[in-house]
Amino acid sequence: MKTIGIVGGIGPESTIDYYKQLLKRAPELGAASAPVIVINSVDYARMYNLVAAGDAGALATAFADEVRVLERAGAGVGLIAANTPHSVFDAVQSQVSLPLVSIVEVTADAAVAQGLKRLGLLGTRFTMQGEFFPQVFAARGLQIVAPEGGDVDYVHDVYVNELVKGKFLETSRAGLVAVMDRLRSRGVDGVILGGTELPLILRGVDYPLPILDTTQIHVDAVLRTAVT
Repeated sequence: MKTIGIVGGIGPESTIDYYKQLLKRAPELGAASAPVIVINSVDYARMYNLVAAGDAGALATAFADEVRVLERAGAGVGLIAANTPHSVFDAVQSQVSLPLVSIVEVTADAAVAQGLKRLGLLGTRFTMQGEFFPQVFAARGLQIVAPEGGDVDYVHDVYVNELVKGKFLETSRAGLVAVMDRLRSRGVDGVILGGTELPLILRGVDYPLPILDTTQIHVDAVLRTAVT
């Protein structure tokens, strides 16, 4: 099995979840041994500020530099353990030799496999209002539906001020489900947890629509790549 490299720390809680899920899922997917995992935990505040500034070139360069750390550590396949940085995924991949697995691409593949067509998207403001999810999904004939108005502010606030800091409140879980309900009223047939902290508060919620856990989808795709 190839050594798996993770650019993590964005945020720490989801990086821990990635590590646990990789170890758990490896034998379930037929791996003969536990994967060797290298984690490069980066400065969350630095990366967040680059995203907020809208400097795509600087963001891509910063992530490419961190991926090269994984290359030097001997990783054979890599991942960025967050959705929002995938806004510059192609630019990062073009700068490095380590093959990276895109969380957006594999989530789109999972949506196709489930026969979904119109999907609600939760995540940071940058993800919900960005073009990178709609572009990838549109290439497969799928539509992305983002929350409207105050729901965008609410989800983003819960994400960056609670979830990234390891706070998982029942009131916020109920609030996020209410946002999902409003997306459902707009005709979505599935909901994407497009932030890798979201499964930590919503995983296991009994919901009438399919929920796409991007962390789990990403983990499985990386492991399949690592064992081929």
